[in-house]
Amino acid sequence: MNIVLIGYRGAGKSAVADILSARLQWPKYVVDKAIVEAAGMSIPRIVESRGWDFFRDLESRAVARVSGQDRTIIDTGGGVVIRAGNVEMLRRNGTLIWLRVDPKTVLNRIKDDTERPSLTGSKSFLEEIEEVLSERAPLYRSAADLVVDTNLLSSPAVAEKILGAVKDLL
Repeated sequence: MNIVLIGYRGAGKSAVADILSARLQWPKYVVDKAIVEAAGMSIPRIVESRGWDFFRDLESRAVARVSGQDRTIIDTGGGVVIRAGNVEMLRRNGTLIWLRVDPKTVLNRIKDDTERPSLTGSKSFLEEIEEVLSERAPLYRSAADLVVDTNLLSSPAVAEKILGAVKDLL
């Protein structure tokens, strides 16, 4: 069984994945890192030069590679749930955990990050976050086996909640 972290950018997936990996002594697989390595360029550069569809194709390939592993912490990108096939692959051997976060918390957490390309192009950062989160929330909800609200919790507290919830599956 894998532990799969899903949720919007800035929800805390990477920090929580680091903690879970260390606590369980399981390897961590970062889907976005695998995409960057496969493409040989940053995510903003991939999107700029090849487009979102190409990025999503690379993402699906990375998900296909990792979903067959076992006892792995999988740190997904925020849009992994856009393609139902990704969710199906991750579910085969994983428990999907939605790290839920509100738009203002996201804004505070990622406002200085330059490695995340715009998802809408022309809106303010907060408007973009609100719009994309409202579109993806139903996808996260339907994919998730467990939901953890990360707004007021530290990454270690989120990890503890996850470990408590999945202890019988380990």
